[in-house]
Amino acid sequence: MRLLFIRHGEPDYEHDSLTPRGKLEAAALAEIAPSLHIDHAYVSPLGRAQATAAYTLDKLGMTAETLDWLEEFTARIDSALVAPETGLPELQGSFHPYYTVDGKPRKRGIWDIYPAYYCGHPEYRDPVDWRQSAITRHSDQVETLERVWKGFDGLLARHGYVRDEKAGAGIYRAERPNDETLAFFCHFAITSVFLARLWGMSPFMPMQALCMAPSSVTELVTEERQEGIAVFRALRIGDISHLTMAGLEPSFYARFCELYTNKEERH
Repeated sequence: MRLLFIRHGEPDYEHDSLTPRGKLEAAALAEIAPSLHIDHAYVSPLGRAQATAAYTLDKLGMTAETLDWLEEFTARIDSALVAPETGLPELQGSFHPYYTVDGKPRKRGIWDIYPAYYCGHPEYRDPVDWRQSAITRHSDQVETLERVWKGFDGLLARHGYVRDEKAGAGIYRAERPNDETLAFFCHFAITSVFLARLWGMSPFMPMQALCMAPSSVTELVTEERQEGIAVFRALRIGDISHLTMAGLEPSFYARFCELYTNKEERH
């Protein structure tokens, strides 16, 4: 089995759609769509993913199933808990303290952690101890993960691959082995969550270590070296060769500043 995780094109987050550049990226992806050999397509309910998928689906004459758990990873933490000096001591230095326009704390995504904090707390990288980390304990991460992973594992089971926790993290029973290709049009953080599930690792690991540009393709395949026992291995992560072929520069929306002095880049 092949799994393709396709990030949406450059986003217009305010309107949950694509920027003009994002539309060009989605069109470039559609041009190479026949080579992806997609058998089944699934798409996030969010507009930017739906718009990206539409180009490829139209090119292939396919339809996709919209799955609510494919939306961007929604685990949140209250900004008041990470505020300098007034927040919780164990969360000091973890995030930039974003606030709403009126100055009131707001909920924020859990993945944009400051590197010094993440690297200074090894529990975030541990495949078990991440569950007891401060960010996890003070957010709805576990509840959100369990909902997403339940949907994802259920879908893989529908296609013949059943997660086997007793055999070890990342092991799937190949009850109906096949070479079908499933394509997921979704988002960066949720893709990281799926990779963590497939590889039996802390979800913080791929979120912090990987970069997947808008419209990029991440490809995993099963390996069944022992009959009936399958694992998933990556053939490519964040591939943007379709942009190169179309003469398009990759969007910087996936990244933070390469140099701190680059003030025009995201900090």
